[in-house]
Amino acid sequence: MSKMSMSEIYSEPEAYGLPRKGITLNNKTAALVVVDPQVDFLSPQGIGWEVFKDSIIENNTVANLETLFKLAKETHLPVFISPHYYFPHDHKWHATAPGETFMHGTGMFERKGPLTLENFENSGADFLPQFKPYIYDGETVIASPHKIFGPETNDLALQLRKRGVSQVILAGMAANLCIESHMRELIEQGFEVVVVKDATAGPRIPEGDGYLAALTNYRIIANDLWDTATTVDRVNTAAK
Repeated sequence: MSKMSMSEIYSEPEAYGLPRKGITLNNKTAALVVVDPQVDFLSPQGIGWEVFKDSIIENNTVANLETLFKLAKETHLPVFISPHYYFPHDHKWHATAPGETFMHGTGMFERKGPLTLENFENSGADFLPQFKPYIYDGETVIASPHKIFGPETNDLALQLRKRGVSQVILAGMAANLCIESHMRELIEQGFEVVVVKDATAGPRIPEGDGYLAALTNYRIIANDLWDTATTVDRVNTAAK
């Protein structure tokens, strides 16, 4: 038997084993949530690039995220950012799991403090330059930082509810870490969640392929799983 290509490994099954209702998008109650659109994940200058780069390049993650930002602005879909920052006091934690240990030890998402932007611009914690026009347009909501993987530690759910959002189009980094954790918690909180599968990426490390692991759980847990092209079509259709 010939070896499967990466595209075949990551492609959707011919038939799903579980019933799928999908989601009917309503632009009046939907929002785009982008998690960690930051240098340390998505740029060759970032600390995490080496373990994420293959997945990012294959998925065209950066370009797809920009497509989603542009789409949201053109269709007046609210945009929410859930960033990841670590401040000096966070490094005094007594216990960290492997993913946290890596981030703390390498200085990922490092900030001088919660009340200063000293050395923030162009740092690993900063947003990718091409995303800044969409994020800094005076309309995008930047939630408080999440601290490990999920939004339990920030105010994302509050901000979404206060804006009347009940449907979330979820994208960003990283597939099996912050995206999966955001997906799980938002669904537990009663939101309908669609994950955009090629607007994220996962690590490839000796422990396994994080992107492949995430896809299995997206298919079982998310209300729907789209690619960027499908998302563009669905959002534009709902906007008419």
